[in-house]
Amino acid sequence: MKTALVLSCLLLIARAEDPEKADRSQSPVQYLRIGDGSSQEFEFPQNTRGVIVISSGYRSSGGRKGRESLKQTVRVRSLDPDVISVLNVSDSGGAGAASSYVISIRSGVPGTAPLLIQLLDLDRDSEPVLIEERTDYSIRVAAGGDDPAARLLGSDGLSHFSENPVLFALLPLIFVNKCAFGCKVEVDVLLGLLKRPVPLLLGVAGQFLIMPLYAYALSRLAALPKALSLGLVITCSAPGGGGGYLYSLLLGGDVTLAISMTLISTVVAAAAMPLSSALYGWLLGVHAALHVPFVKILGTLLFIAIPISLGMLVKLRLPAVTNVLLALIRPFSFVLIVGGIFMAYQMGSSILANVRPPIVAAGVTVPVFGLLVGFGLARLTGLPSPQRKTVAIEVGVQNSLLALAVMQLSFQRAEADYASQAPFIVALSSTSEMLLLVLAHVAHRRLCLPSASRPGA
Repeated sequence: MKTALVLSCLLLIARAEDPEKADRSQSPVQYLRIGDGSSQEFEFPQNTRGVIVISSGYRSSGGRKGRESLKQTVRVRSLDPDVISVLNVSDSGGAGAASSYVISIRSGVPGTAPLLIQLLDLDRDSEPVLIEERTDYSIRVAAGGDDPAARLLGSDGLSHFSENPVLFALLPLIFVNKCAFGCKVEVDVLLGLLKRPVPLLLGVAGQFLIMPLYAYALSRLAALPKALSLGLVITCSAPGGGGGYLYSLLLGGDVTLAISMTLISTVVAAAAMPLSSALYGWLLGVHAALHVPFVKILGTLLFIAIPISLGMLVKLRLPAVTNVLLALIRPFSFVLIVGGIFMAYQMGSSILANVRPPIVAAGVTVPVFGLLVGFGLARLTGLPSPQRKTVAIEVGVQNSLLALAVMQLSFQRAEADYASQAPFIVALSSTSEMLLLVLAHVAHRRLCLPSASRPGA
């Protein structure tokens, strides 16, 4: 950790009015001051030790003797210890009735930490009397050069993710693969979902009610910093990812249901994500205004709906092309899964070596919990096996890119980068875990099918 001593605020000591002469009809006299009072937020480097200096113009009443034996103290507490921790408070004295106090602090993760400052009068025989309490001063910690989240947005990081050559190579495969999924859509199944939308309702309940609650409880249990906790909650409030119907195909789920659930959850996310973000942001004590990327949500809808609709049209008009697309859908799906994992590891190579173990452990459990919740809900309602698998996958696989967009749009860069660790780890975990499930499913089919086809088996 850096040991540089930083004086973040220059002190200008000002004498306040005597409290006995203050006009009580006006606003209360403020005795505490940091700096010249023109600013109430101060920037501080990450991972450093330093001091701030607080002045007090308060003087006790009681005549000459009271002024000579003036006794007062200041208590300071950080309202976000992960960002700023208060090490000690020392009285540096002062001229006349004014006093000054040196507060030793240590900065931690990027973010903004309000300070709770209390001025106490000890010049009495009774218990200390609170003279003034202020929470309007805060310290913002900026990411340093060794911050892994800052490196994540470097030349090889998240900011250039869209310029990755692997992504450009995969885009044609993605488009063709979505067209192929359109050929798998069954109109009869779509009509059946309109009459009995139980799977769709289960998906919405699991994605936007149960998963955010789980993320909040998990963040409290793991004692995650506020930024990471909010990032985890936003990730679990996101709709189903575009890979949900891909995994449904490979694991024997209902592809038509998977596509329908992804489209419905993306539409619902436009209203559910702001509500969930506001609720859990309030519970976590994060007061930033969160911005939901409605343009990105619309783009996701179009990127799913257009090629799938084209595939449905091909199925009706061009049977020969349909057969070719259906033959390509499984190998293309495997390539896309592997390519997605490769890009995720490449994007996060710098952060993986420095990320904290608690958020890694929390991120790994999210897809597993979602799969179990979705499967349990589907089983309780008596859905058939393919639909059970699909509901489980849709609840367990989130569109983490939407959560990343929310983080980047809502916070200053340092806080946004740090909070983005959560959706990144969840995305990486879900892709890796789903690939393992697909490989296990393929291996199980190959091992069990020969014995099942024997006479009497």
